[in-house]
Amino acid sequence: MSLNSDEILRLGKLARLFISPEEQDATAQQINNIIDLAGQLAEQDTRGLEPLAHPLAVLAPVALRLRADEATEPNAREVNLACAPAVEKGLFLVPKVIE
Repeated sequence: MSLNSDEILRLGKLARLFISPEEQDATAQQINNIIDLAGQLAEQDTRGLEPLAHPLAVLAPVALRLRADEATEPNAREVNLACAPAVEKGLFLVPKVIE
């Protein structure tokens, strides 16, 4: 899969980035390189490999320092929603940005 100039411009618009005509070819090449790399990684046989929780686990055992999953802050929903420009059913309303 490779992206053409029109698709690069559309991605730039969706990401709210301005991509000048001079940058389109270089940007397309960079994104296509990333897509190609992802394709190469997907082709690799990973059967029998155990997933890593941390990249350094390849070198030595890594003990993850996880804290207990418990609420430490009080519920301040009403205070936080008080300054919102638009709220509905206890949720922030935001403008639609994806076409």
